Amino acid sequence: MADTVVKRLIETARRHPHSTALRFKQGSQWNELTWSDYLTLVQQLAAGLQASGIRKGDRVAILAHTCVEWAALDLAILGLGAVTVPVYPSSTPEDVGYILHDSHAKALIADNAKILSRLPKDPNLRSPELLISIDAEKSKEFLTLDTIQSRGAEALKVSPALYELSVEEVRVDDIATLIYTSGTTGRPRGVVHTHVQAMSEVTEAFPLMGVNSNDTLLTFLPFAHVLGRIEIWGHAVIGYTMAFAESIDRLKNNLVEVKPTIMIAVPRIFEKIHAGIQAQADISPLRRKAFDLALAVGKQVSLCKQQKKAIPLDVALQYAIARKLVFDTIKEKLGGRLRFSVCGGAPLSREIAEFFHAAGILILEGYGLTETTAAVCVNTPFDYAFGTVGKPIGDVKVRIADDGEVLIKSKKVMREYLNDKAATDAVLIDGWFHTGDIGEFDDAGHLKITDRKKDLIKTAGGKYVAPQRLEGLVKLSPFVSNVHIHGDQRKYVVALLTMSHDHLGRWAKDQAITYSAPEELADHPKVKDLYRRAIADANSQLASFETIKNFAVLASDFTIESGELTPSLKVKRKVVDERYKTLIDSLY
Repeated sequence: MADTVVKRLIETARRHPHSTALRFKQGSQWNELTWSDYLTLVQQLAAGLQASGIRKGDRVAILAHTCVEWAALDLAILGLGAVTVPVYPSSTPEDVGYILHDSHAKALIADNAKILSRLPKDPNLRSPELLISIDAEKSKEFLTLDTIQSRGAEALKVSPALYELSVEEVRVDDIATLIYTSGTTGRPRGVVHTHVQAMSEVTEAFPLMGVNSNDTLLTFLPFAHVLGRIEIWGHAVIGYTMAFAESIDRLKNNLVEVKPTIMIAVPRIFEKIHAGIQAQADISPLRRKAFDLALAVGKQVSLCKQQKKAIPLDVALQYAIARKLVFDTIKEKLGGRLRFSVCGGAPLSREIAEFFHAAGILILEGYGLTETTAAVCVNTPFDYAFGTVGKPIGDVKVRIADDGEVLIKSKKVMREYLNDKAATDAVLIDGWFHTGDIGEFDDAGHLKITDRKKDLIKTAGGKYVAPQRLEGLVKLSPFVSNVHIHGDQRKYVVALLTMSHDHLGRWAKDQAITYSAPEELADHPKVKDLYRRAIADANSQLASFETIKNFAVLASDFTIESGELTPSLKVKRKVVDERYKTLIDSLY
């Protein structure tokens, strides 16, 4: 039997049959599945899919939000030797139709009948033969997941070892999944990953971080994103408990209820938590003063830890007081048991990482792409440097090209882009994957990503500006939700800011500012002055040529639904540039 994620799932379930595999909430109650029960669910789904016509090599698309069924279906599909094709629930009907056509999806599993009814009716596009709804609503047009599971349970009565026999037929070089890039521009591309890439990632990244079967991970990222996907695979291989958050909106409550020991997130999550903490500190001058004093002590302790130096006794005593008065409350809001959190998907501001570390919360930034099966470099609890993405892991080799581009060689790198040899040949050259990111190593061997090659702004004066750095500094203000930097071939750099309505609303109330619509608040002189100070704070840390010379405040935030953010919450620069062209031009 080849060493695959699904083989390891069987071994994990046999090793820890009565331990908790999954936690999920139904109504107000948290429920659990043991590893034995979880394996049974996976076996039933696999057998049911097989009874419904799914065979080795078939592509099965999943268009659903993060849930227990998603994870179980993925392991069921992989165990059959079939191919999982994740699709973001936020995808446009056009993109869904394209992905189903391009991947040759034989089946589509969706959250509910409403989603299935929205599928594009284009005779030029291939449509799946089998439609399955996760919810229990019945229809002549599709099957329910309950039906699939029931079919599987009946099939297993005849052949109890059906899943294990299928797993035995899976080879490491079989395609495991086609992950379509969300992309900040252009049409999605299908990234081809075999079982080699999946195993290389989870068997090297998770042990390096010290993750073990006693850990509990709170999952909330979309499983259509590679970072969310490795949570499923790592869970099967390592055996940690995976708890499912109800939603991003309920994350704050779920952290307290679940008390995770590890968490994987994108920068936007930490930026929002940071903004919330800052807003709480601003409730009164006395609270702000106490918070700033505690943070100053925390930063001293953080620096000692980073430099691996002993903490002076007087600082340690001050820190003990700071923890009791300030930092313990912050840790409790994250559940109180968090050993560390891993951040990926986009650059994390160094200032944010250092802020949390001062409060006693370690955020470890890593680096990778869909094409590299997530992390190829990562900071660890035992070796980290803020402002970097850590050192190469496992078999990963990193080379910096003459123009600064980061090149990767590893088993973790994709096999190819599906149906696109030209695009594959453009990025896979002599065994090296050309990431499109610009980076450099520090003296200790940690990789630092400075920007996307295609995102670098070249001003009319010939100076290069890295927009992500500027955006991260501006977002340190709790009143800023999103930032878009513009300035390519222009005289200077400008910014579009979106408002953090929760924090700004409370501030406006304290300032006795009345308004009936967000547009009025965005245009208020006091609000403009508030954002002007946020820009000034960012500019104070920048060279003259990269400072933001002008800005505009937008009445509405960038969202996934509006097409301005990717599902991993990165700004689609091209979309924003085009949508707000007139406004941007007016800033010059």
